[in-house]
Amino acid sequence: MDAFYASVEQRDDPQLRGKPVIVAWRGNRSVVCAASYEARRFGVRSAMPAVRAERLCPEAIFVPPDFTRYRAVSRQVREIFKRHTDLIEPLALDEAYLDVTENKTGLPTATLVARTIREQIRQELKLTASAGVAPNKFLAKLGSDWRKPDGLFVIQPDDIDGFLLPMPVERLPGVGKVTGEKLEKLGVKTVGDLRCVDLPALEDRFGRYGRRLYELARGIDDSEVVPDRPTRSISVEDTFEQDVLLAETEPMIRRLAEKLWSASRKESRPARTVVLKLKTSDFRILTRRHTPGSPPSSCDELTEIALRLRERVALGPQQRYRLVGVGLSNFQGPEEYPAQPALFE
Repeated sequence: MDAFYASVEQRDDPQLRGKPVIVAWRGNRSVVCAASYEARRFGVRSAMPAVRAERLCPEAIFVPPDFTRYRAVSRQVREIFKRHTDLIEPLALDEAYLDVTENKTGLPTATLVARTIREQIRQELKLTASAGVAPNKFLAKLGSDWRKPDGLFVIQPDDIDGFLLPMPVERLPGVGKVTGEKLEKLGVKTVGDLRCVDLPALEDRFGRYGRRLYELARGIDDSEVVPDRPTRSISVEDTFEQDVLLAETEPMIRRLAEKLWSASRKESRPARTVVLKLKTSDFRILTRRHTPGSPPSSCDELTEIALRLRERVALGPQQRYRLVGVGLSNFQGPEEYPAQPALFE
C-alpha cells in the first residue's frame, strides 16, 4: 500500500488531499508513523523524529495515528487478496507476499492478477497499491518499491541480471551501514561487483550471511510464501517525555508489562522468554533477556521478571534513559514444553 496510514487519512478527510500530511503525535519524543507523498518531497520519512519532520516541512498537517482504523482497512485489503489466493504472507498492515502460481480466478498470468488486485483496491477502497511481480519473494519485494506510488513492476526470469547487476548493493535486504562499509572495503558497490566475489570469501567475512549475499547477487531466493506464520515475538515500548534514571523506569515498565500481557492472551502458544529493552539518552540500545523454567503464568510474574532484568544493566546510577520496552519471544507449541503436572495423582 502507498503511504498507507497517510493515504487512509487523506481518503477519509477531503481537506487533507493534496496536502503534506504527517501521521504522528506532536512532541519532542514522537516519531513519524507515515508521511504522504506531498510531505516526502520535503525529505520527511517514517521513523524520523517528528520535530525534525516539522522543521523539514513547516506547512505539514500532523494527524495522530488511528491504528484501529488502519487495521480495519488492512483487513479489507486482505479480503481482496483472498479472492485470488489463500497463500498470503503479511509483513505488516500495509504489505504482504502473495503466491499466485495458481490463482482462484483463473487469470492466465501473475501480472494480470496484480493488475486486477490493484484495480479492485482502487475501486472499492479508494486507495492505491504498488506491486512487484517476480519469480521469488526477494525480487518481488524489490519490484514493489521500484515504481511507487501506484506502480506495477514486472521482473521476468530473463530480466533478472539486467535489473539486479547495476543496483547499489545497499538495496539488498540486510545490507545496512555496517555491512555496506565492509563490502565497500572489498570494492563492492553494486550487485554486479558482489557477484564477482566468490562464496568462500563472503562466508569468511560475513559468516552465514555470506551465503545469503552470494545467492541474492544471483537473484536466488527459495523461501516460500507462508500464510499464518507463527508469531515469533511481541513487544511494546514507549518514550519518556524527559530522560529518566533507571530507578525511575518502574512505573512505565509496569504499564507496558500489563499492555503486553493483554496482547499475549491472543496467542495460543506461550512465550518462554521475557525481554527488556532500554535506549539511553545518547541513543544506545540495550536488551536483557531471561528464560524462566516455565512460561510466565500471570501479568504479575511477567512484570516481576521485567523489573528484575534492570539489575543486569550496569551503566551506572546516573545514566539516563529515553525509552523502555518490554517483550515476549520464544513462543512454543504444546509439544515443545513440558505439560503441567496434575494437581491430584
